[in-house]
Amino acid sequence: MTGSVILSIDLLEKIKELDYYIFSKINGQWHNSFFDAFFTFTRDALFWAPFYFFLVLFVTINFKKYGWLWALFLILNVFLSDYVSSTLIKENFFRLRPCRDPAIADQVRFLVQTCGLNSSFTSSHAVNHFAAAMFIFTTLKQKVSKWWALIFLWAFIPCYAQIYVGVHFPGDIVAGILVGLMLGYFMAYLFNRLVLKKLT
Repeated sequence: MTGSVILSIDLLEKIKELDYYIFSKINGQWHNSFFDAFFTFTRDALFWAPFYFFLVLFVTINFKKYGWLWALFLILNVFLSDYVSSTLIKENFFRLRPCRDPAIADQVRFLVQTCGLNSSFTSSHAVNHFAAAMFIFTTLKQKVSKWWALIFLWAFIPCYAQIYVGVHFPGDIVAGILVGLMLGYFMAYLFNRLVLKKLT
């Protein structure tokens, strides 16, 4: 039992070291003035909200009843993913953000105005964007195009930006992506099972 506990502690330390190392590369070395401006902007709702708004309009206009129900499920998906990340996870698993971690705070390139006091784990940006991306891809790939797989790249950009500007560790992003993918797939499954089958 003691040996397994020691192994678990060692593994956690290795993961933490890797997390710090990747963060130091993205935030501290792989940067330039263009990326500073670009990734700071991609965190803003002005970057991603117009696309999602256009998508809701596109689906509701082109697919009528299917589209309205799809938009409703997408909105429910957003509320669910934000609740799971911001309330269920963050309030039960606290982790300091890089910009507040005393071990590295003085080395962080902090590019935004405020460093939140809430938990860094998981990244709500990652959970929300990947839950939306998974729902969009899973529900539209057959009806529109499999090229919707590119939505995952779109979702990844603001997530990477969270590390770049100094407010999240890579581990927060990876965990957020996994949670988001599961939530998005769950909502897509419900939509396809409860709504799509009755309309086709």
